[in-house]
Amino acid sequence: MATEVLMPRQGQSVESCILVEWLVQEGERVSAGQPLASIETDKAVFEVESPADGVMLGHFFSAGEDIPVLTVIGAIGEEGEDVSGMRPDGGSESESDAVAEEAPAADIATEPAASEPEREPVASAPASSQTTTGSGVSPRARKMAAEAGLTVSGIAGTGPGGRVIARDVASAAESQPRMTPVARAAAGNGSVPAVGTGPGGMVVAGDIGTQEPVAASVQSFADREVPVKGIRKVIAAKMRESLSQTAQITLNKSFDATALLAYRASVKAQAEAMGLPNITINDLIAFATIRTLMRHPNLNAHFLGDKIVEFGHVHLGIATDTERGLMVPVVQGAEQMSLRQLSESIKPLAKACQSGSINPDLLQGGTFTITNLGVLGIESFTPVLNVPEVAILGVSGLFAKPVIEKGGNVKHVQAINLSLTVDHQAVDGAPAARFLKDLCTALEQISLTLAG
Repeated sequence: MATEVLMPRQGQSVESCILVEWLVQEGERVSAGQPLASIETDKAVFEVESPADGVMLGHFFSAGEDIPVLTVIGAIGEEGEDVSGMRPDGGSESESDAVAEEAPAADIATEPAASEPEREPVASAPASSQTTTGSGVSPRARKMAAEAGLTVSGIAGTGPGGRVIARDVASAAESQPRMTPVARAAAGNGSVPAVGTGPGGMVVAGDIGTQEPVAASVQSFADREVPVKGIRKVIAAKMRESLSQTAQITLNKSFDATALLAYRASVKAQAEAMGLPNITINDLIAFATIRTLMRHPNLNAHFLGDKIVEFGHVHLGIATDTERGLMVPVVQGAEQMSLRQLSESIKPLAKACQSGSINPDLLQGGTFTITNLGVLGIESFTPVLNVPEVAILGVSGLFAKPVIEKGGNVKHVQAINLSLTVDHQAVDGAPAARFLKDLCTALEQISLTLAG
């Protein structure tokens, strides 16, 4: 009996996932635990594993579809099993179903009305030497070709009557380099490299091995449309919500980082000698922020419209840059941790975000957020609130700050600028300024802060 492949629930906060791609094709034999598909929540990318040994009998959804969790997305069983009854409402056609439905009526009528013919494996399907016309292309294949930048007129069809179907386009896409339309039109004038100089290795017109000069217009970059989906869609919605529902003001203040850098250097030397992970500047700033928040609970709070909730614990969000967009993993109960414990909690969360394996539940429940752009050399910026939090701290890079000494002499010290954005609905300017002043003092006297 066939086994259902379910869209898994990735954390209690996730209601649906996007099917990024199928990793195995229909008809392929798989083993239990083998990755079948990659899926994307609004926070991270995961793989769906096979629940059993058998043959991939059906894909019930196509790549790009947003599917509710615990929905049947495919079936594993033995070859020849009928899994049509497992297909949920709203599921898309499998390739085998599409081939049957795309066959011309005349061809279907000539088939004998006996038992169902034995289905040939995809790999052994004979390739037709007939090239296609517009009428010999299935809608699904035409869409796939357009997305892959392929011209269907040059693809040999293996469907009924030589019709081009999806598997033909997939095969052609694997064997041909990705090319811009202008490059494809010029391909007859010279050799085509396997990898071009365009975005993602796409072959552009200038890569074609022709002796003729390439027009300036051909050398220009092609426009690119990027769908707003997944984590980018969530970020866009949250930023719009943050700016439309809050009254944000930002205060800036720098602190003398001399003591902080000296302490960090000593701890780094000790860590290297003992084989321990390094303590970063961000770890020290996070620790001092947590200690300061315990004295300013009005900054460690949520604004909920008709009430403000001030929290007794600091659940610290650490904004993390990833290839897929900004993520904010949360260190729960950070006020109970030592500096070393805090550092060892932050690092694996950041790595999980960057690898796309973060549990979505670990991206929830923050009470205050730190975002650090210092490594990029930013001197000052305006962080946007992570609603419903009432405050967020931006950390910039080191810079030389002139300081007037007694006697009127001017010296330069290494300083770091902090930018505190607060929701003026919940926090007034003076309390926010006092928090920022106390935080800068705690960082300038980092040894006392750690001792306390």
